[in-house]
Amino acid sequence: MNKRQITAVFSHIPTIETDRLILRRLVPGDAEDMYDYSRLPEVTEYLLWSPHYDSLYTRQYLNLVQTQYRDGQFYDWGLEWKENGRMIGTCGFTSFDLPNNAGEIGYVLHPAYWAKGIAVEAALAVLEYGFRELKLHRIEAKFIYGNDRSLRVMQKLGMTFEGYQRDSMLIKERYRTIGVCAILSDEFFTLREAHGIPFGKKKSFFGIF
Repeated sequence: MNKRQITAVFSHIPTIETDRLILRRLVPGDAEDMYDYSRLPEVTEYLLWSPHYDSLYTRQYLNLVQTQYRDGQFYDWGLEWKENGRMIGTCGFTSFDLPNNAGEIGYVLHPAYWAKGIAVEAALAVLEYGFRELKLHRIEAKFIYGNDRSLRVMQKLGMTFEGYQRDSMLIKERYRTIGVCAILSDEFFTLREAHGIPFGKKKSFFGIF
């Protein structure tokens, strides 16, 4: 895909359904749900951003996101928990390397929903979309050294750990070592086939990984 095509896709970001989640566009009405987790230090400890200091800040952020969606410059889905309709986190692409047909994914989840396989479920839906619809060849994910929870998610996605980049990012006035994991399109499809998981146009659940 080229930049024009990526912009066209994400300016009308599609809705994706999994077993327990609806991945959909973030809206200003998600402010209270987002603030409920984005204010927590344990959520942002291993992220590039700091806790939101009030719900107004979160609402202003979501208003900015609407502009980015319109311009096709924002690649994240909100994660709506089917059971109660709450927006419990986000998952999507953080960037694309279009000359090399590659992308990077990221995810954030409310701690009340940790250790339930939800991040894996959401990220696998995004991987499927990236490989099937965007025709990417490689998708990677990065984590700050020490974030073992995120590394476990990447391993459950079928990603290969490729190593650490020592002190490669200055985050919150501190140099941090970054781990890189990645999966290639043929590896992804081989894993699905090996586990006998059928493709659905807008459904993707790999709970057994």
